[in-house]
Amino acid sequence: MKKRLIALGIYSLFWLMVFFTGRLFFILFQYKSSFGNSFGELLATFLNGVKLDISTTGYYLAIPMLLMMPDILFPGKWYRMIIRWYTFFLILLSSVIIVADSILYSYWGFRMDYTPFMYLKTPEEAMASVSTFKAVMVFLAIALLTGFFIVMYRKTTDGFMGEHGTVKSKAVALPVFIILFASLIIPIRGGFGIAPINAGSVYFSPKMFLNHTAVNAVWNVGTSAFTQKPVTNPYQFGDINSAKQLIDSLKSNKGVTEPVLTTDKPNILILVLESFSGYVVGAVGGDSLVTPNINRYAREGILFTEFFASGTRTDKAMPAILNGYPAQPAQSIIKEPKKSQSLPSLVRILSEKGYNSSFWYGGEINFANFKSFVIGSGFRSVITKEYFDPESYNSKWGVHDHILFEALKDSMKKVKEPFLNVVLTLSSHEPFDVPMETVIKGDDNISKYKNSVYYADKIMGEFIEWAKTTAWWKNTLVIMVTDHCGRVSESQGVYTTELFKIPMVWTGGAVKEGSRIIDKHGDQTDIPITLFNQLGINVVFPFGKDLFSDGSNSYSFYTYNEGFGFVTDSSIYVYDHKLKDQVIKEGKGADFAEKAGKAYLQVLFDDYLKR
Repeated sequence: MKKRLIALGIYSLFWLMVFFTGRLFFILFQYKSSFGNSFGELLATFLNGVKLDISTTGYYLAIPMLLMMPDILFPGKWYRMIIRWYTFFLILLSSVIIVADSILYSYWGFRMDYTPFMYLKTPEEAMASVSTFKAVMVFLAIALLTGFFIVMYRKTTDGFMGEHGTVKSKAVALPVFIILFASLIIPIRGGFGIAPINAGSVYFSPKMFLNHTAVNAVWNVGTSAFTQKPVTNPYQFGDINSAKQLIDSLKSNKGVTEPVLTTDKPNILILVLESFSGYVVGAVGGDSLVTPNINRYAREGILFTEFFASGTRTDKAMPAILNGYPAQPAQSIIKEPKKSQSLPSLVRILSEKGYNSSFWYGGEINFANFKSFVIGSGFRSVITKEYFDPESYNSKWGVHDHILFEALKDSMKKVKEPFLNVVLTLSSHEPFDVPMETVIKGDDNISKYKNSVYYADKIMGEFIEWAKTTAWWKNTLVIMVTDHCGRVSESQGVYTTELFKIPMVWTGGAVKEGSRIIDKHGDQTDIPITLFNQLGINVVFPFGKDLFSDGSNSYSFYTYNEGFGFVTDSSIYVYDHKLKDQVIKEGKGADFAEKAGKAYLQVLFDDYLKR
């Protein structure tokens, strides 16, 4: 059994060396970009990228580990021969990806995914733009790299994969290798964390080239192959040009924007409140006892009473809030760095205007490629779970809100203005275990949920009251907005407006005195344009409108699983794409809402596919 364990260990090291060489090949090929960085920064790409190297090695180990079990029962030369040819095939595949990725990166600016393999269905068209010389050089590079890896395997590893002899106790060895095979899930998913590993897990630098270098191209291609996205628009309800004209008319703004700020360069604090559903927030018609603080700030500042979440999860909310990009029904653009980093970014634009930006979150940032999105958005400072002492991890997801806001408070005692701070809370996320004496009594899910929201509201309120005592408060705009609603009961329809209506409140010293209510329908995608028009910054976003303009249209658009909702002042239309039918159609303007909603989704997904 010992020889077999050593063989698998050596085999693992071989593949780690392959991926080390592949990253070195990429760095040398991209020398113009590489040599603009220090040796330490390039070394960091190997240290951070090893997580994806290990994950890929875990996948590659599956067959050798599985075949090791019959090798225990029937030892012989067959195992070495099978593993040899299996390895040669993987070497060739890996070499093709390493070479192709290094070449394509010069044109794409992103690491290779499964897309080029789809062109192999039409090889003549795929090779039409490639000269004979380039084609020969590519094949030569692949051949040389493949030959190098094969020689390396024969010299370092093949000998260990030979006959391992008879196992004295098969009853012990077999269970051991069964357990080892099952445990491959640990390196494959990147450890024991809640979120499985993703490309963003290896991002570590504000320089995107270094982050891209850390990504294992073989892993990236394999992952995208198993999670292929549609290549054609599944939401084709009519002529795309007519749909675009309708959406352009919806976004058009011929009115005058009401100035609501005392300065055109305020500090900006965006508080993204986890699962603050409208039905538990008194300010927008919910439970008046659950959120006393946000209710109070709504009375002091600007309350948006007909505001909606763009989607159903945080990974769909953040591109809407920070990029003005609507959620897609079955996809999430945040999971595809190539697409998400093509979006206009509120953070990047303000950074160019001299803002010091930071992102604060007390939880695990590696879920749903969130890390790559945050870094790619342009934040200069990112504070997450790893920033805090592990002893303070008193939530399933990380640290509770009082610890996060305490750290934020310490940081903002010496903050440099103007600043843009985005804070994402988490304590009101299920399982709703909060470090507070129960206020909302009850053991049912809705009571626990309300209690967690009460706690999060309390902690936020304490921070805001402290902020009012600081020198920077008078020049600060605070935007409080929910990421998405919490569905805590099976009786709540997944598509109903109740599950998407959320609060948004603008408050702070930079907001002109006097409370006001905005009852125009809007959603999270409207935030960037609405904000930039207040700052006098002219930026084009593909979606969204100015909620303070007397000439912008009143509507909200949201998506769920495989459907969408379109809401106006007089109508509600909800469509389920799986059913191929409407599930809600109400109001005198419902026919227009149907036409506009379908056009919106068609144009949105057409834009998504082209990114």
